[in-house]
Amino acid sequence: MVYDVIVVGGSFAGLSAGMQLARAQRRVLLVDAGRPRNRFAAASHGFLGQDGVAPEAVLSEGRRQLSAYPTLDFLQGEAVRVRSDDTFTVGLADGGAVEGRRLVLATGLIDDLPLPSMQMRWGVSVLHCPYCHGYEVRGRPLAVVASNPMSIHQALLLPDWGPTTLFTQGQFEPTLDEAGRLALRSVDVERVPVVELLGDAPHTEALRLADGRIIAAQAVFTAPRTRMASSLAEQLGCAFEDGPTGPYIQVDAVKRTTISGVFAAGDAAQGMHNATLASAAGVLAGVSAHRSLVLAQAAA
Repeated sequence: MVYDVIVVGGSFAGLSAGMQLARAQRRVLLVDAGRPRNRFAAASHGFLGQDGVAPEAVLSEGRRQLSAYPTLDFLQGEAVRVRSDDTFTVGLADGGAVEGRRLVLATGLIDDLPLPSMQMRWGVSVLHCPYCHGYEVRGRPLAVVASNPMSIHQALLLPDWGPTTLFTQGQFEPTLDEAGRLALRSVDVERVPVVELLGDAPHTEALRLADGRIIAAQAVFTAPRTRMASSLAEQLGCAFEDGPTGPYIQVDAVKRTTISGVFAAGDAAQGMHNATLASAAGVLAGVSAHRSLVLAQAAA
């Protein structure tokens, strides 16, 4: 079977794209490897109607709802290769292949954290977004472990949730203007690098510095370096843009990539990462893919 659209990735963006296409009665295949980026978090916050719900519960309900549409199929597996001719042939890790007229990439990102002791705490006491997690750690001593120049902006935001210390790691020194703004926000600045997080993982109680000092902190915010969870966009020759934490797939206002017939949505295709934004981008990608099919048919 040649599907109208193959959606690769079954998290917030991919499911949202699939919903639009299924409701348009197009033949859709949703391929998912089952490794959503937010699988480490216990709850999804700031998502209207889903606040405090476990990400997997949101996705499970989404899959249940999509399964009611007869033109949508699910395939549990990893898409590892893609070839483009008149259609797109997607190769799977198990050796199989599927074919579609359009392709939506909702393949997500992988997070590379600055310190090894952060990995076991990721999504619980090591966090990336104050809007997603700040309320849950409000009133506690908070730390920002700088990993790029945007960490200073992160430190400026966090005092609305709790007393904040910016650890520059000896690399990301605030300018005079930034230092003044940090002082106005009562942010402490520590230049000796953090070398280890302390406490019973996944919780954090304190940070050990390179000079041996221990400073209390119950939540640590940082910006991981991000990379593509899939090589499909690169295989297709899609253009990329440089984001604050890493490259992402270049798309236009309706989620078209630079390759005809290929659309992208979610964290892999935007610089700001948030479940609500990913879902909204998936809606746009699904609608855009459907419109491209309609216009191609009308022009035939």
